Amino acid sequence: MRLDTNLILKNIDLDRERVESFEKYPFNIEVIKNFSSLELNAPVTFLVGENGIGKSTFIEALAVSLGLNREGGTQNFQFHTKNTVSELSNYMRVSTYHLAKTKFFLRAESFYNFASEVERLVEEDGFHSLYRSYGGNLHECSHGESFLKLVQNRFTDHGLYILDEPEAALSPQSQMSLLCIIDDLVKQGSQFIIATHSPILISYRKGEILDLNHDFQKVDYQDTEIYLTYKMYLDDPEGMQQRLFD
Repeated sequence: MRLDTNLILKNIDLDRERVESFEKYPFNIEVIKNFSSLELNAPVTFLVGENGIGKSTFIEALAVSLGLNREGGTQNFQFHTKNTVSELSNYMRVSTYHLAKTKFFLRAESFYNFASEVERLVEEDGFHSLYRSYGGNLHECSHGESFLKLVQNRFTDHGLYILDEPEAALSPQSQMSLLCIIDDLVKQGSQFIIATHSPILISYRKGEILDLNHDFQKVDYQDTEIYLTYKMYLDDPEGMQQRLFD
């Protein structure tokens, strides 16, 4: 595939020569053990795979290697509630076509911690403009509402956005709203890397789906385990429950 030089992020590489052992975490994770380099060819790259395959480990390391806070936010957010980050980011190299106007790491797992840090910065340090930037106090909305408010108010054109399982906070309708926002931002020169289990999100027509179950192999939407599993269940829920329970 011809590379799209309109993208911000070009390549992700692992400096394998510096890794002392591939028998220790996180390098013993199969998908990391087999990883060398990845070219990005689409404005939205989806990382899919089974629980425990290494999606969050990989995407967290990518965010940290880009200078972003491991619990979410921009490079200006450096709070930490617990140090659980792996050392993978120290061995990861990224190359770019263009500088991003802004970068943001959004992860469902630690979104509460991020919202709490925004609230603390406003109340303790007087950064009242943060509420304007994020659409208000994120703790005063539902999880899904605050997620969308942040994206609507904080994400801008020509940005690089790393999302880890955003569907965890969102209803199917809200996931479709997120797709609309993503498409608008893609048209304005932004790029996304998204780890997800959502059949709605990975259906995005301008996206590329990479299967970590098969070492970042590109896969068509209708061939993903996500699509096939949902389709099999929704086509015959009673039959599937009989197979599952009986």
